[in-house]
Amino acid sequence: MRKAVLPWAIVLGLSLGPAVSNGLARFAYGLILPAMQADLAWTYTGAGFLNTANAFGYLAGALVTFGLIDRIGARRLFVLGILATPLSLLGSAATDSLVLQSVFRIVAGIAGAAIFISGGAMAALLFRDARAANALAISLYFGGGGLGMILSGAAIPLMLDNMGDASWPSAWLLLAALSAIAVWPAVWAARECPEPARARVAVAPRLPLLQMAFSVSGYFLFATGYIVYLTYLAAMMRADGASALLIAANWTLIGSGVIAAPFLWRPILSRSDGGGALSLACLVTAAATLLPLALQNSAPLLLSSAALFGLSFFMAPTAVTSFTRKNLSEASWGRAVAMYTTIFALGQVIGPALAGWIADATGSLGQGMAAAGLLLLAGAGLAALQRPVRIPVPHATP
Repeated sequence: MRKAVLPWAIVLGLSLGPAVSNGLARFAYGLILPAMQADLAWTYTGAGFLNTANAFGYLAGALVTFGLIDRIGARRLFVLGILATPLSLLGSAATDSLVLQSVFRIVAGIAGAAIFISGGAMAALLFRDARAANALAISLYFGGGGLGMILSGAAIPLMLDNMGDASWPSAWLLLAALSAIAVWPAVWAARECPEPARARVAVAPRLPLLQMAFSVSGYFLFATGYIVYLTYLAAMMRADGASALLIAANWTLIGSGVIAAPFLWRPILSRSDGGGALSLACLVTAAATLLPLALQNSAPLLLSSAALFGLSFFMAPTAVTSFTRKNLSEASWGRAVAMYTTIFALGQVIGPALAGWIADATGSLGQGMAAAGLLLLAGAGLAALQRPVRIPVPHATP
């Protein structure tokens, strides 16, 4: 590197990837959903389907990324994703058709997976000879998702409140503009970052899936439950009479928690060899999801919920990554990450549609949120049963 500061500038540039893919293109839809639902007369199931479509796209994008990353490289996939995302957001601003909206949400999901996975692979290469710096670099990279939530949360609720529900296309345009601003520094960082080595092993070892069953099932329930909170929180708050300022404060608090979480959880992750860290992440996320239901439109409860959620929900993917590194051989890491990513995407496909159907059937978003909280509690219970994986040591041959 030409200067000592350059690697950290690269980390910050790469972190704009999750800011765009997660904070702006995926999660911020939860802020626009109430206005679109009111203006376009959508049911909760229909409104939630846009996040289901995005999750379908993420699943497809993850599978494509894992198939192409060793052929065309992480850098090129990252750049393609960061260029495609603002275009998908522009598309969402241009139509009120649920079908076309779903198409653009699928495109955003595909691009988001390419960004998130390939950017993480590049960030992990920085400071490889300095464990503390490497861990900080990875934390800063994933913290970019929190930055995107802070930016969208600070602007969109107040803008929609001031301009009215029919102004929802302007919210998509704002997200597209913020994403476009991030393109140049993110592309620069990708070009400056080393390219991850291409895999040379044709067949990775088989995963001990039976020994990993509690971790896998717990993670699936986490993915199914957590996305419901982010999809419907703003809609539930608005239905209960919360102000736009309180909604904005909640969202920015979640984003701030995402940035702070890795530093708080580092000792927990270092001590957990089994499913303890994932179980705790599920448990705290469940508490955050159920807390607003205890007392309608209570600002202290809502803000406490946002703080807990922000400090916990990004730690579940971190927990399964840590579990993988501690329990599996390095040759199995790629296959394990692909498997967990697929499970995560499947859960995200189911969650919004299921909660929306429950809300439409009962007439209450709170019932859908309660179901999500119960799924998260079940996930915590399953993950708590996960023990370290015992990998047989091959006997030496004489």
